Amino acid sequence: MAAKKPAKKSAKKPVKKQAKKTTTKAPAKKSAKKSVKKAAKKPVKKPAKKPSSKSPAKKKPAAKKPAPKKKPAPKKKPAAKKPVAKKKPVAKKAAPKQLTPAQRAAAKKAAQRAAAAAKKEKERARAAAKKAADLKKKEENARKAAKKKAEAERKAAQRARQQEKAERERERKRIAKEKQKERDRIAKEKAALKKAQEAERARVKAEKEAAAAAAKAEKEAAAAKAKAEKEAAAKAAAEAAAKAKAKLPPPKPPIVKGPSKDGITSTREFNLDFLFAQRDLLLAKRAQLSGQATRLENEANALIEDAEMGDVQFDEEGGEGDTLVVEREQDLVLSASARQSIEEIDAALDRMKIGEYGYSVISGLPIPKERLKAMPEATQLVTELAGGFGRR
Repeated sequence: MAAKKPAKKSAKKPVKKQAKKTTTKAPAKKSAKKSVKKAAKKPVKKPAKKPSSKSPAKKKPAAKKPAPKKKPAPKKKPAAKKPVAKKKPVAKKAAPKQLTPAQRAAAKKAAQRAAAAAKKEKERARAAAKKAADLKKKEENARKAAKKKAEAERKAAQRARQQEKAERERERKRIAKEKQKERDRIAKEKAALKKAQEAERARVKAEKEAAAAAAKAEKEAAAAKAKAEKEAAAKAAAEAAAKAKAKLPPPKPPIVKGPSKDGITSTREFNLDFLFAQRDLLLAKRAQLSGQATRLENEANALIEDAEMGDVQFDEEGGEGDTLVVEREQDLVLSASARQSIEEIDAALDRMKIGEYGYSVISGLPIPKERLKAMPEATQLVTELAGGFGRR
C-alpha cells in the first residue's frame, strides 16, 4: 500500500498542473480534453470515448499541443504497464477501490466537466455548422436570387427587344402601307390624267378632221366657184370678141420684121434694145405677180384651216359673212387677177418671139412706147379701150 501512494501523488500532480494550464493559457476546449485524458487513466472509460468519437476533427490537434509541455514524463512510466493491466483484469477492478472519496468526487466532477465541455463543444460545432449551413444557404439563396434576377432582366431585355422589333416591324408595315397607298393614288391620278389627255387628243383630232373636211369642202367650193367665174369670164370674153368681130374693124397693116437675136424678133417700130428692155420688165413683173398670187393663195388656205364652222354667220346679225370669209374671198380674187396678168405677160413674151410685140391685137397699129413702158403686157391702144374694142 505504501508503494502505491507515491503513484497517486504523481497522478494528481499532473492533473493540477494541467488544470492550471487550461485555466491560464488554453481555452475551454483544451481543458476539456485534458480532463478527458485524466479520466482515461482512471477506470471511468466511457466519458473519455465519447468526446474522441463525436468531437470534430479539428479538436485532435488541439489535444496534442499540451503533450510536449508535460515535464513529468518520467513519472508516467507506470503507464507502460497498461499491457500488463490488460492481462490482469483483477488489478483494474481493484484500482477504484484504492481511490478516496475526494478523488472519486474529483474524477466524477472532471468527467462531468469533460462531458459538459464536450457537449458544449458539440453544440458550438453544431451552431458553427448550422451557421455555416445558414451562410451557405443564404449565399445559395443570394446566388439563386441574383441568377433569378439576371434571368428576369435577361427575359425583360429579350421581351423589350422583341417588343421593339415588333414595334419596328409594325412601323415598317405602316410606312410600306402608306407608300403603297400613295403609289396607288399617284397611279390612279396618272391613269385619270392619261384618260383625260387621250380624250382631249381624240377631241382635238376629231375637231381637226372636221375642220380639214370643212376646209376641203370649202376649198372645193371655192375652186368650183373660181372655175365658174373663169368660165363666165371666158364666155363674156368670147361674147365680146364675137361682138367686136361683128363690128368689122379695119384691116391690120402688115408688120415689117427685122433681125432676130436671143429668141426676140425686131420690127421696124421696135428695135432689139427696146425689146430686150421690155422683156426684162415683163420677167420682173411676172416674178412679182407669181409671188403675190402664191402668197394670197397660201393666206386663203390658212384662213380656211384656222376658221371654225360655227364662226361663219350669214343671217341678219352676220351681214354678208364673217371677216375671215371676206378676207379669204378677197385673197382669192386678187390671186386670180395676178394669175390672169401672168398669162398676159406670157402671151406678150410669146409675141416677142414671133415679132408681133407692141402692136394692137385689134387694129394692128403700133402701141406707143410710153404705154408699153408703163404696161409691158398691153395689147390695145388707149383709143381702142375708150371705144370699147377691148379691155387693155
